[in-house]
Amino acid sequence: MHTDSLGNPLSVSDVASVRAVDDFVMGFISCEARAVNVLSVARDTSPIVQAYCAALHMFAESRDAVANARPFIARAQSGVGRATPRERRFIAAVAAWVSGDIAQAIRLHEEQAREFPRDLASLKLGQYHCFNVGDCPGMLRIALATLQASADVPYVHGMAAFGYEQCHLMREAESSARRAIALCRKEPWAHHALGHVMLTEGRLAEGLGFMRAVSDCWTGLNSFMVTHNWWHVALFLIDLGRDAEALALYDEQVWGVVKAYSQDQIGAASLLARFELAGIDVGDRWQDLAGHLAQRTGDHVLPFLDLQYLYGLARAGRPEADTLLHNIEAYAPRAPRSTRAAWERVCVPAAYGLRAHARGDHAAAIEGLALALPRLIEIGGSHAQRDLFEQVYLDALVRSATTTALTGAQGMLQRQLNGQPESLRLRRQADAVYRDLGLPGVGAG
Repeated sequence: MHTDSLGNPLSVSDVASVRAVDDFVMGFISCEARAVNVLSVARDTSPIVQAYCAALHMFAESRDAVANARPFIARAQSGVGRATPRERRFIAAVAAWVSGDIAQAIRLHEEQAREFPRDLASLKLGQYHCFNVGDCPGMLRIALATLQASADVPYVHGMAAFGYEQCHLMREAESSARRAIALCRKEPWAHHALGHVMLTEGRLAEGLGFMRAVSDCWTGLNSFMVTHNWWHVALFLIDLGRDAEALALYDEQVWGVVKAYSQDQIGAASLLARFELAGIDVGDRWQDLAGHLAQRTGDHVLPFLDLQYLYGLARAGRPEADTLLHNIEAYAPRAPRSTRAAWERVCVPAAYGLRAHARGDHAAAIEGLALALPRLIEIGGSHAQRDLFEQVYLDALVRSATTTALTGAQGMLQRQLNGQPESLRLRRQADAVYRDLGLPGVGAG
């Protein structure tokens, strides 16, 4: 029996498929574009080949993803008797994903991590699902279950680092990320995790220097990984007040790699929003992005994605923003049980708040976002990504200019500035709020 590079047995029927399957496994865990090579052997009816192809189609995160994945997962299930026990569980986990049962998919990936701890493609997929439902402890738990058996693999340390970081365990996160990079300098997920640590801890100049120093090895990556790491570089630049550099980075590295891909689109939308919230003029860039977002009004793959599509459409003045909001409201009560509360209790009010902010209705923005923010983790995304919604809420408080709103804004801003004293963006915003409160020169200096 053949094995992949991690030593996992493969029940493939065509020896020519082994390399393509290994490209999926190693490409997936290293965030490299070669993961798609498994589609070149889609004719191989081996169950694991079909399951990997189904997973790739699901990662499109589009309205067509499930329909495109179903024939592959059906073939995988029909041949499951030829699969190994490890492969069977992976097939069952992908089938649960295709059917919308994310809770079951996570359970199966956690079982896989305990029983087959070198199935790191399963680990990566399990972390993806935990991330999308805001289960940060789950992200860490599944990584730690594999760590002893896979300590020689740099990518498992990168995955553990991100799990630690999302659980606010910064020292452990940095240690794991640096171990991953020591094993393999080209470990972009570990770069990403360490970038998160430095941003969260307010080590802005250090973070910018680190990310730029390793950016030479961001080659051969999938579009999400390369654009997202540059997105992190742009966050450091915005906070350090290097506005022109940040805007140039958007044009050159963040937007335009794969404009049709969901993650590239939300990266662009969230960065344009941050530019504007920091007082940077983005020109007509919303219009270019909105032409692609307009195709997303019926997707409803993840609430985290829909919210950013909606904000981008609204900022561009597109009527599709209203269509998407209407569709979100209609979809939320019939969303899969495991994610329904996130759609109904978080996404719907946040969507109203975001559309209102984009159109200058600050009171309605405050009302909608105030309902969503306490439960925002339920829609997934990282701390750094979800910070966008808090920034929008904060901006609405400041612009509403009432004493109550400015009081709330002061508390939020000063806490953030205490944690990020290097941030010129936060200092400028805090100075303005203190002036409006009749306290010029207090707190932010």
